Amino acid sequence: MVVYLVGAGPGDPELVTLKAIKVLEKADVVVYDRLANEEILKYAEGAEMIYVGKRAGAHSKKQDEINEILIQQGKKHDRVVRLKGGDPFVFGRGGEEMLALLEERIPVELVPGVTSAIGVPTTVGLPVTHRGVATSFTVVTGHEDPTKTQKQVKWNYNADTLIILMGVGHLEENIQEIIKYKDPQTPVCVIEKGTTPDERIITGTLENITQKNINPPALVIIGPVVDVFKAIQNNILEDPV
Repeated sequence: MVVYLVGAGPGDPELVTLKAIKVLEKADVVVYDRLANEEILKYAEGAEMIYVGKRAGAHSKKQDEINEILIQQGKKHDRVVRLKGGDPFVFGRGGEEMLALLEERIPVELVPGVTSAIGVPTTVGLPVTHRGVATSFTVVTGHEDPTKTQKQVKWNYNADTLIILMGVGHLEENIQEIIKYKDPQTPVCVIEKGTTPDERIITGTLENITQKNINPPALVIIGPVVDVFKAIQNNILEDPV
């Protein structure tokens, strides 16, 4: 018995890895979330499918329940695939699932996926680092309100590029906090439903981005690399890296 924690990538089914496909083809059971493009499930034809998707305000299963499902399926079957959007260990709670399985002496194998934090900006031509512009970036979940008295998320406002995942629900609060540390004219790019046919790109600044129509799921990129992206889009970048 083995449970595979598999990253499905940022949305485009062609961005799933070859190793993930090979694992899915041999799966007895696939436990998948809402961020895993369902087209990827075709590689597991014949396997039992268990949906455990979560979104803000509507959790199909709580995390403890998902852990228990994985344990039960891992004890019953030879190959169980836990298919997760992006990468299992980038805000995917893969570590929690792995620990729960190992406590039950169930072997776990990891198959990394393309995280949306880098894969989504890359596919549109937005470099999260760029020589002479940005040499550091921070990836943070925006799901937690940064104004809370007791914070779990450790924000690094000094990074050249800030990448916020799952941040639409608290976008206004997040931006108000960031603006205390960064110029209000700092450029911002929001990418909705990245790498999918419904992808939408919205640009602005810290000062005005919350005035625009933004819908989840979306990735928020903050920093001067957004200007590099605009230059690339306008085909006027003189010294590309």
